[in-house]
Amino acid sequence: MSEETVPLTAGAGQPKGLLQQMEELMAALNADLSALDADLQSAGGNERGATGEERD
Repeated sequence: MSEETVPLTAGAGQPKGLLQQMEELMAALNADLSALDADLQSAGGNERGATGEERD
C-alpha cells in the first residue's frame, strides 16, 4: 500500500498533485495524438487523388 501513496509535501517547493500530473500527461498525449493525426491525414491525402479515391 505504500507504493500507492504520494507525499503531499516534499522538498522546498510545492510538488504537483497526482491529479495535476495526470492532467498534464493527458494534455501531452492529446497533443501527440493530434500531431500524429495531422501527419496521417497529410500522408493519406498524398496517396489519394482529389476525389478521395485510392490510386491504383
